Amino acid sequence: MIPDSKKDALNEALNATFGTTNYNALEPITKGLSGALIFKLTVHDQPFLLRIVTRDDAFGDPLYYFSCMETVAEAGLAPKVHYLSIKDRISITGFIDAHPFPALRAFQQMPSLLRKLHHLPKFPFRINYFESMERQLSAFLKKEILPEKNTRKILDIYERIKAVYPFQDHENWVSSHNDCKPENILFDGIKPWLVDWEAGFLNDRYLDLAIVGNFLVGSREEIENEFLTNYFEDTPSEDQRARYFLMSELLHLYYFILFLTHDQLALPLKVNQVAVRGFESLHQNLWDGNISLGEKATKREYAVLHYEAFLRKNQNPRFKESINRLARIET
Repeated sequence: MIPDSKKDALNEALNATFGTTNYNALEPITKGLSGALIFKLTVHDQPFLLRIVTRDDAFGDPLYYFSCMETVAEAGLAPKVHYLSIKDRISITGFIDAHPFPALRAFQQMPSLLRKLHHLPKFPFRINYFESMERQLSAFLKKEILPEKNTRKILDIYERIKAVYPFQDHENWVSSHNDCKPENILFDGIKPWLVDWEAGFLNDRYLDLAIVGNFLVGSREEIENEFLTNYFEDTPSEDQRARYFLMSELLHLYYFILFLTHDQLALPLKVNQVAVRGFESLHQNLWDGNISLGEKATKREYAVLHYEAFLRKNQNPRFKESINRLARIET
């Protein structure tokens, strides 16, 4: 299970952390889409989480996210850090015995968790999320995934958002997780913990809010205000609601292009031929762990649902209202 190239480094980590290279058990954890090797490590009859980073691109470099993980762990929002090695790309942290996290309870607790995260000392700047969006969009356009008229439609919507969204509003750049999907939120029966910090960096606060909102709010505007009120500890302003709405719209587009750009599918894609469940239904099943995005068919369904949600939100009167409101801020 442990690559030969990492065995000496693992022994060094075990010896430095526990004073021994012996362990009771090493069980692989396969849940989630991380490219790292992740194990439940039991030493002295106590469980820990061992992560061995295998990717060698910019996002795999622990120089960035190990420091984020330490900061969040010290604040009690992530499991305790017992060992970190940037050179060997190995970490050993506390192990959370995860329990089911009911959506209603998550709705009550996640805004507070995100608020605490976003008030931490600022993470290092790593990458501009919106530049990442542009790169993903460029790759998507080269593949000609949609018929031309559909592509023109989504580009028009995107350009309208891009023209008004305050991308350079550094006051709203905060320490962010950027991948708050269910696999990265562990509930111990009392409180939630955030894990897997490979995507952690300084970012627009509304991205974390929109990601969590996909699962706990969806398109239900009647509870959106409560979600944002719990986060801001005050009734959200119209500007804040507009930013949340448009960031949610951008996120729909991002997931659509991200999951289909690398999919081996017949082109152009005929969206109406992809069987899909309702947006809330699929996200509830993902939240409850009943289905996984590791399955190609589910990933494709997930992408199409975000495409449909992207178009629906464009038809919602709030789209124009939000565009107009942020346009006034920009001017």
